[in-house]
Amino acid sequence: PTESGFTTDVLALYDWAKARSGNSSIVFWGHSLGTGIATNVARKLQEERGVQVDAVILESPYTNIREAAAHIPVTKVYRQLPGFEYLILDSLAHANMFFTSDENVKVLSCPLLILHAEDDAVVPVHMGRKLFEVAHNTYKDKSKVKLITFPEELGLGHDYISFNPELPTLVK
Repeated sequence: PTESGFTTDVLALYDWAKARSGNSSIVFWGHSLGTGIATNVARKLQEERGVQVDAVILESPYTNIREAAAHIPVTKVYRQLPGFEYLILDSLAHANMFFTSDENVKVLSCPLLILHAEDDAVVPVHMGRKLFEVAHNTYKDKSKVKLITFPEELGLGHDYISFNPELPTLVK
């Protein structure tokens, strides 16, 4: 799998869904790694086709893959080793893996909702907050950018925001 391949696949899926959806809204909902893919495709549609998706929802997002790899807890032990940046972080760039949601949201103008749990042990909540700040600072219509964080006591972590019974109401 490659960043380019993921983006191409989701563009094909978007075209397929759009052809069959009539006037229904199409919302991109990305979770974790998928948040980078969702912003890539939304940006590509906007820049290359002049098409704005109806909305983008990012669940447990990161700013870009390099920063995520450098800060996610699972890499903590490796960060101390010599060559971590070269072997891990630079290898992502050499493989053309960037997933720059922080750059992508600067271009978007569709409604953007960021969801993040305070107790996310995979992608720290500070990354979701940072992505929100980037988007909020660049969007002309600030009301289109929202961040919802879920308190630690809910125990939603990285994978269970979708289990929150209030989520449908929050998304609306």
